[in-house]
Amino acid sequence: MSALIEGLPDAVSIRCLARVPLYLHPNVQLVCRSWRGALRSLEFSRVRHEVGASEDLLCVCAFEPENLWQLYDPRRDVWMTLPVLPSEIRHLANFGVVSTAGKLFVLGGGSDAVDPLTGDHYGIFATNEVWSYDPVSRQWARRTSMLVPRAMFACCVLDGKIVVAGGFTTCRKSIAKAEIYEPEKDVWVPIPDLPHTHNSACSGVVISGKVHVLHKGLSTIQVLENPACRWVVEDYGWLQGPMAVVRGDLYVLSHGFIFKQGREQKKKVVAYASEFQSRIGFAMMGLGNDLYVIGGVIGPGRWNLDIRPLSDVDYLTVRSERPTWRMVASMTECHGSILGCTVLTI
Repeated sequence: MSALIEGLPDAVSIRCLARVPLYLHPNVQLVCRSWRGALRSLEFSRVRHEVGASEDLLCVCAFEPENLWQLYDPRRDVWMTLPVLPSEIRHLANFGVVSTAGKLFVLGGGSDAVDPLTGDHYGIFATNEVWSYDPVSRQWARRTSMLVPRAMFACCVLDGKIVVAGGFTTCRKSIAKAEIYEPEKDVWVPIPDLPHTHNSACSGVVISGKVHVLHKGLSTIQVLENPACRWVVEDYGWLQGPMAVVRGDLYVLSHGFIFKQGREQKKKVVAYASEFQSRIGFAMMGLGNDLYVIGGVIGPGRWNLDIRPLSDVDYLTVRSERPTWRMVASMTECHGSILGCTVLTI
């Protein structure tokens, strides 16, 4: 077998290739079979971490185009488009999305597609299917299904494992069931149920190594300190609104301001930009030291019945002395209401 790079040991060559950013990988893999094999090897991922070449990428799925994901590279201000998610469910929505072990995971959810003739929604409200995307091989793979079909549920990563809890199952029935997934073993294991179910969508965030499950409109929070332990119910009195974690701190958009939300107190960071006020259906996500607001739609104004889908992406460096909203490159394919968003580290 010829050397990866002529004149260099392969151990040195692969450390050189490891510094190539992800957005150039499709071109690099066209050079030769040995380079393509090197980039798809388990060793390559390990070496990327060793040489400090790991990348944090923003992963986004919007209502349009159907079942399409894009990745954003903040260092180079470029967007990459993934192969279409191969689920048979049309316009998959209300799913959970996280990343762990260098892969993107899309879990559960149901169809948001509408029959153009009748106006009826398709019948799949909740599924238990699980998909993973490997950014190195650039392929989607079907994983072991969740134990329970669910949509509009809490989904987090705790110690490298995926925790899902609550939400709605088939027939739109709220559930308290919770389970945990080990990516390396591709196995789901049940964990204690949530103490309470509520007839509202729930979401999850990890703060200080604990999973927090929040229901829309409720001040009480159900907290999992350890997957082997029971859930506890707390009343933090947190603000209601879109949330994101930046460097371990929770930020909330509420009443036109971005707040840093502590366990028992909050601190106003900056006003939400005035041009955002009519923006709905967007995602809010922390990446590095920044808080990103992605996509959404401009809702109909008082005299305007049109709804304008957006591909805009704005960010705020929350820890700066004078936080100011700025724009980055707009999404090149996705636009409109954001269905899923997470950060992928590879």
